Amino acid sequence: MEHYIVSARKYRPSTFASVVGQKALAATLKNSIATDRLAHAYLFCGSRGVGKTSCARIFAKTINCENRTPDGEACNQCPSCKSFNDNRSFNIIELDAASHNGVQDIKTLIEQVMVPPTDGKYRVFIIDEVHMLTSQAFNAFLKTLEEPPAYAIFILATTEKHKIISTILSRCQIYDFSRITIKDMVEHMAYVAKSEGINVEPAALGVIARHADGAMRDALSIFDQIAASSRGNITYNSTIENLNVLDNSYFDKLADAFANSDIPGALAIYNDIRAKGFDALFFINGLASYIRDLMLARDPRTVEMLETTDEFRQAMAVRAQAFQPDFYYKAMSILNDADLNYRTASNKQFLTELTIIKLCQLLCPTTPAMTSGGN
Repeated sequence: MEHYIVSARKYRPSTFASVVGQKALAATLKNSIATDRLAHAYLFCGSRGVGKTSCARIFAKTINCENRTPDGEACNQCPSCKSFNDNRSFNIIELDAASHNGVQDIKTLIEQVMVPPTDGKYRVFIIDEVHMLTSQAFNAFLKTLEEPPAYAIFILATTEKHKIISTILSRCQIYDFSRITIKDMVEHMAYVAKSEGINVEPAALGVIARHADGAMRDALSIFDQIAASSRGNITYNSTIENLNVLDNSYFDKLADAFANSDIPGALAIYNDIRAKGFDALFFINGLASYIRDLMLARDPRTVEMLETTDEFRQAMAVRAQAFQPDFYYKAMSILNDADLNYRTASNKQFLTELTIIKLCQLLCPTTPAMTSGGN
């Protein structure tokens, strides 16, 4: 039986061209190798799952490649590349500072720095989550980072650049990794699905990408989870059920109720949402995000700020025209107040229903009181 490998590992980038969502940064790194303008220390910054460690490994492999391609990529055929791909290269050393953050860990690393490469030109030392090093460990590392051997290159990776001391920052070339866009994540997951023979609905990939919040690794983990539970047939419905995501159609119906000042209808929709097991705060925050997205979709100058697929963006732009800007500003304020008051409210259902009523009254403050049978 073939050993199963999770998608995040199986489809991990092996060349700069295959790095998802970081084209400009990858091109800069590739050009620095091609022109032989290598710094002795780099700091890769960005949120989790955006490719920091992958780029560090690709960089380490490429600078030691014996026969780089015309476009500056590692050949993956020479002995150096093969040893790297087989995880048996002595020219790359990784330290996880989250669990090895003391002075002794750094002293052990410094001892390794003193050993020159047996083959290849450089040894690359990758320190992941470098902000986790203790102050003493940082101080022990400074001298080596400032005056390393000519063959040593350090790549420090962190999700929290603000925690890095200034003396470390001043010794590094700093690269800030972007959050990966919804479009790039959807395209990459579609490629993975095709490669794995998995049927998938495009709308489902959009939900996964939004849920991953800019992290490709998280998106692929979610993708695997849903593929397993749906037996290789990823649908929109199976995705929202698996992730416990509130279907956007509920928010669309609520928007219609707000436009028509339909208080009974809006409350009935919320009752259906409660019946599905979604708590009130989850609903309030979800509705707030939806209203914010509608506001952005209403104006061509801000519609591109929506991190979603082009199809979904166009649909939101059409729906957004039902309201004037003033409605959005007031609605966002009401929902923000509901969020702030939620924790201290003794009757959270009452708070949520009152919030819905206020939203329904924005376009018609004199909405008649509800009467039995709608009379």
